[in-house]
Amino acid sequence: MKSTGIVRRVDELGRVVVPKEIRNQFNISERDPIEIFIDGNAIVLRKFEPNCIFCGSSKRLITYNDKQVCDKCFNKLAELRKSDLDLEQ
Repeated sequence: MKSTGIVRRVDELGRVVVPKEIRNQFNISERDPIEIFIDGNAIVLRKFEPNCIFCGSSKRLITYNDKQVCDKCFNKLAELRKSDLDLEQ
């Protein structure tokens, strides 16, 4: 891990301000969702970007039953479904 040399205090509500320089570096704007992870004894923050549940891609997502699926995986599923229907006939 790389140290920034920046120290912030946790306020009485448990909040920590992420410095503007770091938010800019990671393209984090006001109201952007942030994921929180634990890695050993470290707390890791990462901008939340939805991904395809099958391949992990974050590009060209389609929402299906509240799940994110990229267009490539969606098309593969459609082909599988078509194959299954052809076999039933």
